[in-house]
Amino acid sequence: MPTDHHLDRRTPWLTDDEMRAWRNYMDGSQRLMDRLNRDLQAKHDMTLADYRILVLLSESPDGASRMSDLADGILSSRSRLTHQIRRMEEQGMVTRDSCVEDGRGVRAVITDEGLRRLAEAAPMHVREVRANLVDIVTKHQLKVLGDVFERVNRTIESR
Repeated sequence: MPTDHHLDRRTPWLTDDEMRAWRNYMDGSQRLMDRLNRDLQAKHDMTLADYRILVLLSESPDGASRMSDLADGILSSRSRLTHQIRRMEEQGMVTRDSCVEDGRGVRAVITDEGLRRLAEAAPMHVREVRANLVDIVTKHQLKVLGDVFERVNRTIESR
């Protein structure tokens, strides 16, 4: 909280418990994402962003997604996604083609190499998610965590 001479009485400053929760969330989520990213890069030569894209593409019925839908799915700007897909394309993990429906949109398509690399990285990634989150909290805490961020996502999406 700011010093008293900067205190704005109209601002609902965080209580000690609220500040503790907020700071632990920021620090813990950043450390977790950094750890997962570092492990994927060191052991599988891919970033967490690459992994997320490969997962989404692998889950689509034809292994493809419009770039605009993919950007929404990974919460990325379209320009950042375009750069990411270009890099992944150079590594043989994805290709791009035109959308059959209208011919104007561009789709990202997972390749056999992308599927192979995802299958190779997934077991280690899941072990790390378990070791650093899932297995260190209770089932109730995990449910609450899921509920909380479902609510956060809905609230932000609706604004």
